[in-house]
Amino acid sequence: MTTRNPAAVTLDVSILGRDYKVACREDEREALTEAVTFLDQRMREIRESGRVTGGERIAVMAALNLASELLRERRAAKDGAARAAPGLAVAGGAIDEDAARRRIRAMQEAIDRALAGQEKLF
Repeated sequence: MTTRNPAAVTLDVSILGRDYKVACREDEREALTEAVTFLDQRMREIRESGRVTGGERIAVMAALNLASELLRERRAAKDGAARAAPGLAVAGGAIDEDAARRRIRAMQEAIDRALAGQEKLF
């Protein structure tokens, strides 16, 4: 049996006021759009706090915050599963790992594109 890969599409997205073209599979369009909206919101919150300036630094802080939240959620899910069934590995915990990986990959790509062409700030 042959499995067909879903068709690739290119989306025009905006993150922190900058426009990007992002390629994804058709079946990932909704998740990518959600990830872009989420990342843009987080980056705007960081910029508006006034503590961090510069697109590259804002992107790095957003990435660190999101990674920290993801790891905290993973630990909580793992701890909860371990308490519910001691000695069993976490399987099908509170986090859909495939979806999380896709979102992280999309965010990493968006950050890479956001940082491309940025002047060295340090």
